[in-house]
Amino acid sequence: MSDQHPCIEESENWVKQVIMKYNICPFARREVERNSIRYTHTETTKFKQVLKAFVAECQYLDDNQHVETTLFILPRGFEDFYTYLDFVDAANDKLVELDYEGVYQLASFHPDYCFEGEDQDSAANYTNRSPYPTIHIIREASMEAALAHYDEPETIPERNIAFAERKGCAFFTALLKQCQSPSNKSPSDKSTSDKSTS
Repeated sequence: MSDQHPCIEESENWVKQVIMKYNICPFARREVERNSIRYTHTETTKFKQVLKAFVAECQYLDDNQHVETTLFILPRGFEDFYTYLDFVDAANDKLVELDYEGVYQLASFHPDYCFEGEDQDSAANYTNRSPYPTIHIIREASMEAALAHYDEPETIPERNIAFAERKGCAFFTALLKQCQSPSNKSPSDKSTSDKSTS
């Protein structure tokens, strides 16, 4: 379930070809197979308007219980990682303001994601790198229920980082490039893709 924009296609590819395929999130497969992930985006770059659109997505989840989770994608205006982090902080503040604390929680993904204390070129960052700046809106009750049936859930981030470091940056760079929609690929990328599928 999604709107129509290249960022939607690429994000869907990323979830299936990276997050699900390599078990970065052990709970993703179930929701992909149930078609219960909402992919949506906003074209505006104005901070307040994007925040308003974020709130609307939370309200959408309120009214549509069959939708398990939402990827709120920001294709324009938040390319700078620290500008994006400012927005994530504002979105979390808005959850508190609107009494959504304990109802929804946010996970953050960005093409230039960098964990605090990590070098920018560390492979560990790729566990949270996505084709576009993205906020994952998660139903907290659903996450708690899923974690209750998963052995040692606290080890998931450590396992993902170990996997990323084992595979290396070049591996994940290639994966993210494969997620690009045909319209966003350069001629050289398309040629490489054609050769690999022939």
